[in-house]
Amino acid sequence: MAGKGGWTGRAAILGVLAFLTACAHPGARPGADAMGTDPVGTLQIIAFNDFHGHIADGDQTVAPPGSPRGTAHVAAGGAVHFAAGIARLRAENPASAVVSAGDIIGASPLISGQFLDEPTIRVMNDIGIDFDALGNHEFDRGQDEIRRMQLGGCEKYTLRAPCQVIPDFPGASFRFLAANSVRADGSTLFPAFGIKELHVGGRTVRIGFVGLVLKGVADIVSPRGVAGLHFTDEAETANALIPALRAQGADILVVLIHQGGSMPGNGTPGSCADLAGDLNPVLAKLDPAFDLVISGHTHQSYICDYAPVDPTRPFLVTSAGQYGTLLTRITLRYDFATHRLVSKSAQNLLVAQDPANAGKEGAIADLVDRYRAAAESVDQAAVGRIGGALTKETNAAGESTLGNVIADAQLAAMAAPERGGAQIAFMNRGGLRAAVTPDADGTVRFGMLYGAQPFGNILWVKAVTGAQIKSVLEQQFERTDGLMLVSVSQGFHYAYDLSRPAGQRVFDMTLDGRPIDPAATYHVAMSNFLGQGGDGYTVFASAPLVAEGDSDLDALQAYIVAHPGLAPPALDRTRNATPE
Repeated sequence: MAGKGGWTGRAAILGVLAFLTACAHPGARPGADAMGTDPVGTLQIIAFNDFHGHIADGDQTVAPPGSPRGTAHVAAGGAVHFAAGIARLRAENPASAVVSAGDIIGASPLISGQFLDEPTIRVMNDIGIDFDALGNHEFDRGQDEIRRMQLGGCEKYTLRAPCQVIPDFPGASFRFLAANSVRADGSTLFPAFGIKELHVGGRTVRIGFVGLVLKGVADIVSPRGVAGLHFTDEAETANALIPALRAQGADILVVLIHQGGSMPGNGTPGSCADLAGDLNPVLAKLDPAFDLVISGHTHQSYICDYAPVDPTRPFLVTSAGQYGTLLTRITLRYDFATHRLVSKSAQNLLVAQDPANAGKEGAIADLVDRYRAAAESVDQAAVGRIGGALTKETNAAGESTLGNVIADAQLAAMAAPERGGAQIAFMNRGGLRAAVTPDADGTVRFGMLYGAQPFGNILWVKAVTGAQIKSVLEQQFERTDGLMLVSVSQGFHYAYDLSRPAGQRVFDMTLDGRPIDPAATYHVAMSNFLGQGGDGYTVFASAPLVAEGDSDLDALQAYIVAHPGLAPPALDRTRNATPE
């Protein structure tokens, strides 16, 4: 049975192709009833997800939401235009909350990531967002650094120095939420939920936002970053908080969750029956007292109605793509007489780039320019030359030229006896962030390498038996999302057959032409992320650490310098022997 904030009738979900740079349509404003006596007030939630530090305009392009296949992409995103879009929506309806479903920071472009994402936090402070549910990438630099992002200060917890450009980092003026990120003593890393009061014509509505990260976060981040934490079931955690939310006076209940799915149709609103992905099991268990589910993680654009799937759970489910190129405007109609939410609808809106926005968001433009100037010399520094683009695209066996080169670079960095004597290197596909596309003359610049490896991982060498190597390679087939495949360094080869039983799929493992001995010990180079069991490769976690080196980015840079004109390597190290 629906709770106090339940949806009493299925509202049509509006699909509108809209540009935030366009003028508002004439007629009644969304907040027009604020000055009248209408018992029904109009509220607004402005939502986004997976911003990932994209504060510069850059070259991001997206198809306008709801546009047909083949529609030309439009330049979108950038902090100035993002801020201007939010300001316009707030001007249309001041009774607004602004929230994020995670990954505001982490895996960021150099302009933000080089400075530990302090620029992005400062931008979000200036915009005035209310809440961010922690995503997996907020954990990239560890819990101490997450706390610094919230509380401020210049303590050094990472390889990069904090407060390089502007001293006295203030921390986030908005609140991180972490309902299912639980310490050993049962407390949460950050508050489980937050309440936002919105005022319409002298009347107050309280919206309760529960912040959740995907429960499998420990499998995709560095184990050191989540040490001492466990991640509880998303729906069960949210459901258990309903009494506390009601006790705090929440009239409307919203889940902010860094988990998501995908839908056909380029963001065209529809039924959640078409939603695919890991969000579905959460929705199936979520209490009907929740009215909205604002999601992320998959970087997809969608709006859907869950009622056709389960009429007792008429959630409105949204996601706003990635990198600040879209904003979701959620419109809520709340009846003050009956204390019920009577309708809800949403639109994904394009954050189109317009030079006029710089004049309206001057403070943010100045902030971005300041960090851009600080990053430019680093970004544009020539590193070396290569003979072609190194891409993330994989062949039928799961190999990519970028993955192979990074594995080779890590092997080269750790091969010397004093560096651990590495014989093999593994690189996880999920750690390949962007292709390395050189200039026309083959020049590779530091910013290109940073884009491929922005995480700041440290290289390790671990002592791994041949049997454990096979177990690691078997582990990559335990998930079906395609992100588990590893790249291996030159000299190591293996085959797999997915038609075989689990645990027996990998065979013909060789190193420099000789079979891998299950009982022998090999020194294997990898990132500390993999070495701690990241991406589900738990076998590595128990292997003894032999040596520690420099960062993965330093290794890649050194390899490019040492191999002028490096050609993209052949994709012949892994053989997919699965019968067709």
